[in-house]
Amino acid sequence: MWWQWSRACERRPPGPTGAAEGNNTVTRRPRILVIGAGFAGVECVRRLERKLGPDEADVALVTPFSYQLYLPLLPQVASGVLTPQSIAVSLRRSKKYRTRIIPGGAIGVDLEAKVCVIRSITDEIIDEPYDYLVLAPGSVTRTFDIPGLAEHAFGMKTLAEAAYIRDHVISQLDLADASDNPEERRARLQFVVVGGGYAGTETAACLQRLTHAAVRRYPRLDPSLIRWHLIDIAPKLMPELGDRLGKQALKILRDRGIDVSLGVSVAKVTENEVTFTDGRVIPSHTLIWTAGVVASPLIGTMEAETVRGRLAVTPEMTVPGHDGVFALGDAAAVPDLAKGEEGAICPPTAQHAMRQGPKVADNIIHSLRGEPLEPYVHKDLGLVVDLGGKDAVSRPLGIELHGILAQAVARGYHWSALRTGVAKARVMVNWLLNAVAGDDFVRTGFQARKPAQLKDFEYTDSYLTPDQVREEVRKAEAEGKVRGKVTGG
Repeated sequence: MWWQWSRACERRPPGPTGAAEGNNTVTRRPRILVIGAGFAGVECVRRLERKLGPDEADVALVTPFSYQLYLPLLPQVASGVLTPQSIAVSLRRSKKYRTRIIPGGAIGVDLEAKVCVIRSITDEIIDEPYDYLVLAPGSVTRTFDIPGLAEHAFGMKTLAEAAYIRDHVISQLDLADASDNPEERRARLQFVVVGGGYAGTETAACLQRLTHAAVRRYPRLDPSLIRWHLIDIAPKLMPELGDRLGKQALKILRDRGIDVSLGVSVAKVTENEVTFTDGRVIPSHTLIWTAGVVASPLIGTMEAETVRGRLAVTPEMTVPGHDGVFALGDAAAVPDLAKGEEGAICPPTAQHAMRQGPKVADNIIHSLRGEPLEPYVHKDLGLVVDLGGKDAVSRPLGIELHGILAQAVARGYHWSALRTGVAKARVMVNWLLNAVAGDDFVRTGFQARKPAQLKDFEYTDSYLTPDQVREEVRKAEAEGKVRGKVTGG
C-alpha cells in the first residue's frame, strides 16, 4: 500500500536519504534541525557551519529572535549599565552563515514521526521534519503554587524582561516622587528579589545601585525610604561559591543596605504587598522572582525519559531509543564525567552549554560520516559573580577572589565569552561610558500600560500535550503539509 511505503520513508534512519521516483532515486541532503538559539544551540550551529560541507546536510535553527542572548549580563541591562543591543548578538554575522532561521518557537516534537511542531512569530503552525534533531530549548523560570505569584511577579530570564524591569523600577521612583501619600511612597520604594543564586544576587546588587544613584535626581525623595530585600529559602547565599566567598558576598550586600533574609520564602503576593513565610508583610509593588529554573516545557511534549525534569541523555548527548536525536544545555541531564561521581549531571550553566554545543555538532558530523561518537567531558573552570561597581566575588580555577581583582576577572570572563567583535566593542564602550558619565535613568515606556506576567515573556502557556502533538502531525501529514515529506505515491 502507498501509505505503508510513505511511512517507511518518513521513519528512515539518520543519514543520506532518498525517495523512489519511477526507476530513479532522488537523493536529498539530511536535514539537521536545531531548536533554541542559546549558548548550546548557537555554538552547535556555528560548528556545523564551519565543519560540514555545503552538500553534506541542510541546517535549520528554530528561534523566535535572530540573536543569541548573553544571559549572564541581563542584570546589567536591567540596571542600565549595558544597553539591550549590546548583549543581543546577531545570528547573521557569521562569515559562513548558511543556516535557515525559522522565526518561531518549537511547541511540540513527535519523536516517532520525526517532526517538530513550530508556532511562528505570526502564530502560523509549521510542521518541520528532520533527520537529526538538536534539542537545546533552554530553561524557563521555576515557579511554585504561591497565591498571586503568577499575576504579580517579574522574571529575569529574557531581554524583554530585563528592559521591562528597568522601566518598572524607574517608574516606581517617578510615582513615589509625584505622590503626597506617605504610605504609597513607602510601598513604591520597597523592592523584593526572591532567589539567592547568581541571577537573584546580581539582580538585587545591580538594581540597588541603580536606585541609589537615581535618587540623587529626586530631591523630594528620602533615600532612606528605598529598601531592597533579597530572600531565599536556602540557609546560605550562593552555596556553590563556598563558605568564605558566600559570606563575603553577603557582607557586601548588607553593607550596601540590602536586607538579606535566608531560610525565608514568599507566602503570598498582591498588587501592593508581599507576605513572607516568616510572617512579615512588605508593602511593595515590585517582586522579582529568580528562584531557579526548570527545563523548557518543550521536554514535556515528548514521551521520553527525564531526570529531575531534564531530558535523559547518554554521555554523547544522544536521547536513548531515538536515532539522530541529541539534547544538551539546560534542558538535558548530561552526565558530568569530569566529576567522576556516579549519577552526577552537568549544572545548567552557560559554561557547560557553550562547550556541549560544539561537541554535539561534532557527534552529528561523526554520525553522518559513519564515525564513532565522543562523550562530553569538561571540568568546571570556576564561577564569577559581578555585584556592580567595584564589587565582585570570583573563584577562577578554585582561586577565591573578591573586590576589584574579582571584578576584573568577572568582566574579563564575560567580555571574552561574547561571540563577536562587535558585541565586545559595544559592551566595553557601555562599561566605560557608564563609569564616566553614569546613567540618565530614562524610561522607554516599554509595555507602559500593560501589566506583565511571567508567561507574557517566556510563553510557558504555548506548548502542546503529547496527544496534541501527535494529532497535529497526523493531520498535517494527511493534508500533505509537512514540509519536504513524502506523503503519497
